[in-house]
Amino acid sequence: MLERVKLALRIVTNAFDSEINGLINAALMDLGLVGIPMSITDELIITAVITYVKLHFGEPSDPDRLKKSYDEQKAQLITATGYGLGGSNGQVGCN
Repeated sequence: MLERVKLALRIVTNAFDSEINGLINAALMDLGLVGIPMSITDELIITAVITYVKLHFGEPSDPDRLKKSYDEQKAQLITATGYGLGGSNGQVGCN
């Protein structure tokens, strides 16, 4: 996932790998707190992780837009079938 995130950030150096890996892990843990699986192969989760990293890496020019986008992606995953606390029935809080 590191290479996907670096590509999205337009970073070609390895100088920030440790910081980016930390942000990837933080994003996965944040999603995990609401029951979203810590998948590094699911495209919806990867997209949310990239948005999270873009929000927290450096000084983004549009943090409000990125925060809103991440929150929306997270909310959609929470209520989607097979993700989040909704489990297979898509109802939040009902397992």
